[in-house]
Amino acid sequence: MVILFGAAGSGKSLQGQTLADRYGWRWMSVGQLLRECKDPELDAIMKKGELVPDDFVVKMMHGEMMKEVEAGRFVILDGYPRDQWQADWIVENGDEKYLDGAIILDVDHDELWRRLTERGRADDTREAIEKRWSIFEQTIYSMTETLEKHGVKVVHIDGVGTVEEITERIENVLREWNIIDVQEAETK
Repeated sequence: MVILFGAAGSGKSLQGQTLADRYGWRWMSVGQLLRECKDPELDAIMKKGELVPDDFVVKMMHGEMMKEVEAGRFVILDGYPRDQWQADWIVENGDEKYLDGAIILDVDHDELWRRLTERGRADDTREAIEKRWSIFEQTIYSMTETLEKHGVKVVHIDGVGTVEEITERIENVLREWNIIDVQEAETK
């Protein structure tokens, strides 16, 4: 499993879906799984830019991750863990042993705003976006530090460019980590 981290608008979902489609992997997004729940209470929380309670998220994600592990399927985690509590839960419960690494997509705020105004999702209000950015910026370093202390590799890549350029940068990291090989990447 690989985690894709990035602020709202960084393209982590697009990249995760692109790689999952290309290699037959499972793309697993907390946001997507929560939206699929169709729970009005969860929807209201997300529309305000607030985070769904951690205990609900970790149980949901752990269950989905274990299904994929048991099926022998590679997973791209989209933005999970989302905060320090979740990162601590992962290592305290042994889920870090399933993680090959984490890739952080670095994108400046001006580019993030441009991308978010183009996608136009209902929960992308200015207030909600700023709240999500603030949470991400406050937690990304402590989360990745926790994961690294438990053997998870963490790499930053430039998240600005065409979709193809960014996918290639991610694939280069995945090749370095022996998750994909050169022939596999060239035939996709």
